Amino acid sequence: MLLTINHVSAAGVFVFGDSIFDAGNNNYINTTSLDQSNFPPYGQTYFGFPTGRFSDGRIIPDFICEHASLPLIPPYLDPMSHAFFHIGANFASAGAGALLQTFQGSVISLQTQLRYHKRVEKVLRKMYGNTKANTILSKAVYLFSIGSNDYTSPYLITNSTHFNSSYSNAHLVRIVIGNLTTAIKDLHHRGARKFGFLNLGPLGCSPGLRIILNPSNDSGGCVQSASLLATMHNKALAKSLKILAKQLHGFRYSLYDFHHNLNQRLKHPSRYGYKQGKTACCGTGRFRGTFSCGGKRPVKEYWVCENPKEYVFWDSYHLTERVHKQMAHQMWNQQPTTGTSNLKTLFQSP
Repeated sequence: MLLTINHVSAAGVFVFGDSIFDAGNNNYINTTSLDQSNFPPYGQTYFGFPTGRFSDGRIIPDFICEHASLPLIPPYLDPMSHAFFHIGANFASAGAGALLQTFQGSVISLQTQLRYHKRVEKVLRKMYGNTKANTILSKAVYLFSIGSNDYTSPYLITNSTHFNSSYSNAHLVRIVIGNLTTAIKDLHHRGARKFGFLNLGPLGCSPGLRIILNPSNDSGGCVQSASLLATMHNKALAKSLKILAKQLHGFRYSLYDFHHNLNQRLKHPSRYGYKQGKTACCGTGRFRGTFSCGGKRPVKEYWVCENPKEYVFWDSYHLTERVHKQMAHQMWNQQPTTGTSNLKTLFQSP
């Protein structure tokens, strides 16, 4: 039985990306526990059990759905997801990147996520006919969080501060932005008009990358080369979106400065109500930067803090529910810059 939300008149949401947005798709694929979080203590804060979200509770798309008066959208690979297609689908996969080779074989690539969306489109056309399906597709908001893994995977694979990539920094950024642009154009061609983007956070400042820096008495600075890649990506993304707004008919977008807003919480945690911005709630080692939360990954030892609300980072790479809630609120209500919208405007516009 299909859910009915205002007789399919409300704007839905289609979600693409990586672990920041993954609601549990990786539960259903043959991959390693490095790309899964379907075990305790993940999910403990809100759900009371692990759902496959890389947090102690809800993630940004969950709070966006709440703002938009939509139910939580299940992962696309959940057998029950078809009942939600008229209000959206979540295709995001932890570890995914804009490059096909990023953790290839262990994740659902952006290209595959787009193929899944085509399948949803076919179902909608069969279910509602072309006119109604076109309305659903054009009114929906398409959320993207992608790119982090394309830039961090070379560090994680080599466990080194040396960026081991066959591309120069500038060339790598061009390819990542090029693949994302191709995805946007593909969706636009198939009826998408409203988009929401996160730029990349200060990648080298996650506990997981901080611990790569040695010696062990290091004060815990960020891996600057990784953060530089994020800055280059963010400049290129903003420029690319401005160009697309001129090229694509009816294209409207929101761009959330994830980089600035996370950086502020890391530098000034108490200003936002946190006690700890550098150390993760769950993990082991310095800054709890060893990605062991839950004890199902190569390193079995882990510790969990008493109160995740006091922490910016939940595990070595991912944020707590509290941060997600604050950021979704900002995305919904932010004062848009010239040529952009906030998510509230996008969801409430025809």
